[in-house]
Order: sequence, then C-alpha cells, then structure tokens
Amino acid sequence: MVIGIDPYVSGWLDLVFRWFHVVAAIVWIGTSFYFVALDQHLHEPRDEADLDRGVSGESWEIHGGGFYRIEKFRVAPRQLPKPLHWYKWEAYWTWLTGFALFVVLYYLQAHTAMIDTSVANLSTWEAIAISIGGLALAWIVYDGLCRTIGQRSELALAACILGLVVVTAYGASLLFAARAAYLQVGAMLGTIMAANVFFVIIPAHWELVRAKEAGRDPDPGANRRGKQRSVHNNYFTLPVLFSMLAGHFPFTYGHDHSWAILVCLMVIGAWIRHYFNNRHAGRTLWWIPLTAAAGIAAVAVWIRPPSTSPAAGATTVTFAQVQPIVAQRCAACHSLHPKLVSAAPLGIVLDTAAQIHAQATQIRVVAVDSHVMPLGNATHMTGAERRLLGAWIDAGAKTP
Repeated sequence: MVIGIDPYVSGWLDLVFRWFHVVAAIVWIGTSFYFVALDQHLHEPRDEADLDRGVSGESWEIHGGGFYRIEKFRVAPRQLPKPLHWYKWEAYWTWLTGFALFVVLYYLQAHTAMIDTSVANLSTWEAIAISIGGLALAWIVYDGLCRTIGQRSELALAACILGLVVVTAYGASLLFAARAAYLQVGAMLGTIMAANVFFVIIPAHWELVRAKEAGRDPDPGANRRGKQRSVHNNYFTLPVLFSMLAGHFPFTYGHDHSWAILVCLMVIGAWIRHYFNNRHAGRTLWWIPLTAAAGIAAVAVWIRPPSTSPAAGATTVTFAQVQPIVAQRCAACHSLHPKLVSAAPLGIVLDTAAQIHAQATQIRVVAVDSHVMPLGNATHMTGAERRLLGAWIDAGAKTP
C-alpha cells in the first residue's frame, strides 16, 4: 500500500516543521551544553554562611554586560523560591517536531524514502511499524539498563549502549533505505533523550519540589537520577546531530558499510563531547581532539571511492549510451517537468547534455559509488546501468 501526499503540501510541512525543529533543538542543545558546563565550573563556596544554607557549589560568570553569581544546592534550598524556572518544553518540542518531520518526509513517502526493495521487501505499513516500534524499544531497553547496570557502573553502561548502537545501526541497514537507516538510529537516540526528560529528569525535579512543599527532606536519589540522565543526553547530542546532518553526505550513508561508518562517527562525536566536558572542568586533554581527528581521517581514507581514471583498453562509453539511462532513471525527478515530484530536488535538472555533464561528479557519488539514487530505486536502475554511467564519467563525461 502506498500513502500519498501532495508534493506542494509536503514541501510546506517540511519547511514549517524543519524550521521549528531546528529552533527547538538549538534551545535544547544550548541548555544541555550550558548546564553541564556550569556544573563543571562550580567551586565550593568560600562563605561559611553559604555552606550552612546548603550550597554545594558556586560560579561567577560575566555575560551581556553584567556579572552573575550561580549557586547549586546539595539537595534543595530551605525555602522554595518563586518563580522557579524549568527547562523541559524545548526537549518536548524538539521531539514532537522531529517526529512530525519523520512522518511527513518518511512515513507518508515510505515507498520511496524508507523502502528500498534491494535491501528489504517491506510494505509501507511494515516499514512504519518497525520504525515506531524501534523508537519505543530503544527507550525500554536503555531505561532498563540504566536501572540495573547503570546503578553499578557507568563504564559498563556505556559499553552496553555502544553495543546497542552497533546492533541498531546494522539492523537498520538491513531493513531501510540507506538515508532512512541513519535517521532511524538518530531518531531512536533522540527518543531516548526526550524520554529521559519526560520520564526521569522532570519527575526527579517534581520530587524535590513536592518534598519542599510538604515540609519533608527531599530524596537525594532524585538528584542523582536526574543528573545521570542529563549527562547521558549531553553525550548523545553530537551523535544525534551527525545522524540528522548525514543526509547531505551520501558518501557516508551510501557506502556498503554505512552502518559501521555511522557507528564510528557517532563514537567520535561522543568522544569530542567528552573533551569539552573535561575542558569545562579545567582539564585540557589535547589527545582527545587529536585522536578524534585521526579517527575521522581514518574513516575518510577507508571509504574513499576508487580512482576514476579509465583502465587501459577500456571500452569507450558514449553519451548516446548513457543519455537514455539518465532520462529513464533520473529525469523522472530531476527535470523541468518531473513525473514523480512537483519540482526537481535541490533544483538539479538533467534534461540536456550540458546539465548532465555539469552534474557528472554528483551522479557518480549518488548512483555509481553508492546506490542512494534513485530514492528507493523507484525507477529500477540496474547494476549494469550504474556501471555504464561510471565508465562514461571515468572517461571524462564527454558530451556532443
């Protein structure tokens, strides 16, 4: 079954939800980065009166033309302040708008955006059900690990989470189209982050508030639970951002080992976040960015496409041979008058010889070095046609 949506309507929904999503994400990520940095900047108060009030740390800051003094209490102040500012809606809106985008761009266009029959012959509803089920399962498994292994060892918990990311990335690569697989993994981590806020961090805050309102001592465990999940979210941030941005880089998700590339770059993202968290605490571990840079370089060398120089004695492929392939397999979308969409994606048009020649390098990246295009192989481009395109491009992409 195919679910359809008017391309013009889809375009506007994409614009609105993407805009909202990016704004909410900036606010959420900003507060996450700020509060972790603030925690690392705290120093024990010098004033005995502050210690008597239950203050565990303080930080002096300057911003926007003024000085600020920030205090953190061991558990809670003696008297509940009013107003008390909460940070939760930025997390909720980030997830809600992100899920809305997933629905508009993937669930409602699953036959091209999510499903690649050369990967797995899923129906639309099967693909959607697996995706939504994955979002829920990610939280259930992660939360269970935090409540068991995470109570004994953060290092063991980190190893388990890494193992789950590896399994998830590999499994998604066997079920979904390449770009959708990356987004599915990112959406699962993003769901964990939002669920951490909704199910753990905010309830922990409420425990502190209600205890003070009832005149009883708050449970310090609520502080620990909220802090643990907040730190986890901080480390998840850069890996999730990569999965969202990777759609612009088909040489990553279009590779035969795309799942391994995703895992490597997500680990590097978390590693970079670890550097900054230590830097805020006054520990400058320069070997972390150096090893991160080396890791990125190693991945880049590993996935570098083979040389495009034509082999000696190779058969010459003419433009007359490849033009029908482009017309049948590519121009259904990339044309001034496309058949499958309302307008050519990214404004790329492949109607004339000059236009095809100008896009030859990009055609190689998305249709020869990888099978990213056509999306979901909706126009049924064959392996032989891809090789023919590659041979023509290797020989200089010559046109009449």
